[in-house]
Amino acid sequence: MTAELQRMRASRYASRKLVNMLALTLSLAAMAFGLVWLIWILVETVRLGVGGLAISTFTEMTPPPQEAGGLANAIMGSLMMVGLATLIGTPVGILAGIYLAEYGQRGWLGSATRFINDILLSAPSIVIGLFIYSAVVARHQSFSGWAGVLALALIVVPVVIRTTENMLMLVPNALREAAYALGTPKWRLILTITLKSARAGVVTGILLAVARISGETAPLLFTALSNQFWSSDLSQPIASLPVTIFKFAMSPYENWQHLAWAGVFLITVGVLALNIIARTLFRQR
Repeated sequence: MTAELQRMRASRYASRKLVNMLALTLSLAAMAFGLVWLIWILVETVRLGVGGLAISTFTEMTPPPQEAGGLANAIMGSLMMVGLATLIGTPVGILAGIYLAEYGQRGWLGSATRFINDILLSAPSIVIGLFIYSAVVARHQSFSGWAGVLALALIVVPVVIRTTENMLMLVPNALREAAYALGTPKWRLILTITLKSARAGVVTGILLAVARISGETAPLLFTALSNQFWSSDLSQPIASLPVTIFKFAMSPYENWQHLAWAGVFLITVGVLALNIIARTLFRQR
């Protein structure tokens, strides 16, 4: 019996080891497959994007075909709309995430909010652009930068809500119970303990939202449209990097294609730099 049991154990161990090696091999192959495409995209972005960079890229307006120019107006428009959308959407998302994690775990309002938030997360960005077009642009009969800001803010909100709620739910309940035992009111508990403990995750969620809206094109086509000239008036059509990249990349003109790749490179480097700075400033000590 002992020898038979040992053979059974050895056979089971060998089969489990084989399954483990197979799963590990498949996992490494999937990781390598993804890394190949990622590295290829980054290499092509750097190779073609750096070639389109020049001083005029940051100082001159988007040019007509076959003429020299830059992306100054598109860069400024994107910075304004992404910045304002983040300022509008982030507080709403954080407050809603706090409510869902700390107050709305069992009530009908929390369940309804989560359901609507899931719909917004999975909704294509073009649907949000069409909604803002019908609600704002069509009523005022004018494209505008504010309409683009609203569309981007609607994309920011569900991302921040989901990450804020998930990060707060990861905070151990023992911390909350200890604070309650010391007589800490709930609002102070949220501000000084739970939200502070989940700070890194919340910042990561905000960065994910910024990275997503930085490259959104479809909502801006229906809201802010574009502008070939310098304009900081958000009540009028305003240029943006994603729309300019889309327009220039689809054109047959070589100078526009170079500027399109330069815009892609600027967005990639900008999002990467923002992530590095934020993680450096808000890292857990």
